[in-house]
Amino acid sequence: MQIKESAENYLETILMIKNKKGYVRSVDIAHELSFTKPSVSVAMKSFREQGFITVDETGGISLTPKGMEIAEMVYERHQVIARALIALGVDEKTAYEDSCKIEHDISKQSFEKIKEHLIKYHVI
Repeated sequence: MQIKESAENYLETILMIKNKKGYVRSVDIAHELSFTKPSVSVAMKSFREQGFITVDETGGISLTPKGMEIAEMVYERHQVIARALIALGVDEKTAYEDSCKIEHDISKQSFEKIKEHLIKYHVI
């Protein structure tokens, strides 16, 4: 499934907030991404219609299995690429910023080879 980079970032952010706080609200996403609440609300409506999230009666946002699959894939790429860059000597802040850009464009084959290499040498 191919989705836009912005959608991947939203879904990854929902996962990260859920892991950190245990719950997710639109305001949390807006704060984390420095977006306006109305912009986030429009995106959440679209994600709900596409089956990536559910929203409960209190406004709590949860990833569906479809949304979770994408969020976990993007999050893994983010973490693995950042670890690779850090292992190469890039400072942590820059590594995580750069990995956020690379994670959306890297091919599955290249990502898997980087991951295999890091596992082989016990970096991850």
